[in-house]
Amino acid sequence: MPLSSYAALGDGRSVALAGADGSIDWWCVPNMNSPPLFDRLVAEDTGGCFVIAPTEAFTVERGYRPGSNVFETVFTTAGGKAKLTESLNSGRAGRLPWCELARRIEGLEGSVDFKVRIMFGTHADSICPYLARNDNATTFNAGEVVGLVRVSSGVTLDKEDDLEIHGSFSVRKGDRELVALLAGENEPLVAATVEEIDGRIDVSDGEWRQWSDDIGYDGKFGAEVNRSALALKLLLYSPSGAIAAAATTSLPEGFGSGKNYDYRFAWVRDASYTIKAFLRIGAKAEAKAAFTWLIKCLDERGAHVCYALDGRLAEDVKEYDLPGYRGERPVVSGNQAAKQHQHGIFGDIFETAARFVADGHILDPRSGAVLARLADLAVESWRVKDSGIWELSELEHYTMSKISTWQGLARAVELADGGHIPSTFRDRWARGRDRVREFIDANCWSEERQAYVFHPGSDRIDASLALAVRFGFDGHERMEKTLRAIDRELSKGSFHYRYSGVEEDEGCFLACTFWVLEALALLGHRTEAEERFAAVLNALDTGCGVFAEMIDADSGEYLGNLPQGLTHLALIQTAATLSGEDIR
Repeated sequence: MPLSSYAALGDGRSVALAGADGSIDWWCVPNMNSPPLFDRLVAEDTGGCFVIAPTEAFTVERGYRPGSNVFETVFTTAGGKAKLTESLNSGRAGRLPWCELARRIEGLEGSVDFKVRIMFGTHADSICPYLARNDNATTFNAGEVVGLVRVSSGVTLDKEDDLEIHGSFSVRKGDRELVALLAGENEPLVAATVEEIDGRIDVSDGEWRQWSDDIGYDGKFGAEVNRSALALKLLLYSPSGAIAAAATTSLPEGFGSGKNYDYRFAWVRDASYTIKAFLRIGAKAEAKAAFTWLIKCLDERGAHVCYALDGRLAEDVKEYDLPGYRGERPVVSGNQAAKQHQHGIFGDIFETAARFVADGHILDPRSGAVLARLADLAVESWRVKDSGIWELSELEHYTMSKISTWQGLARAVELADGGHIPSTFRDRWARGRDRVREFIDANCWSEERQAYVFHPGSDRIDASLALAVRFGFDGHERMEKTLRAIDRELSKGSFHYRYSGVEEDEGCFLACTFWVLEALALLGHRTEAEERFAAVLNALDTGCGVFAEMIDADSGEYLGNLPQGLTHLALIQTAATLSGEDIR
């Protein structure tokens, strides 16, 4: 199934992906980074899934409820119409202490017969799910997950064994049925009633609407910004405040490339950009929670590229014997990026702190001390080669990494001058900032290419350099020429590849396109940027409003993990800039 056909459901802890065929093909329980209970997304023939679909041929009309992450699908068959409403439920007091995946079916016209199929994942045959029966309920057990199935009176379960549960029902106009799963990890379960679960669908919808109504964004492209904000909210892991880069693992960035990665971790870069996006739309509680988590990780674990959602370091990569999405291997958990050195973390965290205080908020003494130590590290290490923003195995003096170090030190000096962080080594930071700038000017600009290049001695172009405009680096002329070089050499249709030479291995990186368009607007080409932004949104309008990491510019097919936070936050930043808001 195309990735664009999946909608994302979430409860602040886990995310489920629901396809246009009525099947939930991905759900990690109880957390986004737990092993999947449903994994048909990466094992089409043998993976776990939760299907509710008509028994005869059907067409669908689908979409989120306005301002909500509750999703609706209208099935039309020869015999009638019925609506499926799906939610990972919350309660009136917030996230439930268990996972509750609720699916309500309502008859709209005529009569529609439905099948129900629940197949539990086996973690690549490393566990053996089983059913257990007692006086109160029949429960399913899958590894450390225990759960139960709740169905309304009109649903008949005609098969219940250790691996699969099958059922059926029919709805006519006015009928209403429900099938739901309640689950937890090594914990007692509350056996909620069908009526309670059904009611919480609408409670959840109301909570989502209230949250999105409180977003303080009234600029251009409001509907798209609101939907992207709701997608980002799904990636906020509420137990800790961490922001996952995406909710999935191992979805290929290009067919045949082997570029399949686990994004269920919190990158300093992605978290920092998301915090800024939340601040720009007035989501202060989410921004504060994520910023607090980030500072805590930097303090307790040291400066790393990414962390697990609970704050630990990312585990090593482990490969599983699964066929992968559309046969694309490998399927993995874990990520090696945490072991890399990337100068980008300096710019990311200091830009976030600068935006935080620019909005009138306060840095506490511990946070100030952590940031001061990070500025010291930036001064000490900026001459070292790193893996760059794209996490490459080849260590180089990547231009974007040097710009990020300059950015971090520039913001550190500003924060010290404003009394927000200790200023003991403020002058050293300022000298380091200027030396980094001198290095970039002397080594990273190519007169021949008339652009900043990937790294000194290279003739390749890097689309991430578009971010330098937002960061306030350079002036107008060199960045204008660099942007035009990016457009000339890295664009494919409306979209852009990450850097020279990757077009054979992967799709266009959606965030890069938004970065380029935002930079054009900031350099004075607002009309051009707005027209191109509208064209990009139109080209992306092929699914449910949940965007992946990349896109095949020829076919329009999504590539990479989803929902991809970097894509959605870059959309928000660009829309806000096109609306004339302050970039800091």
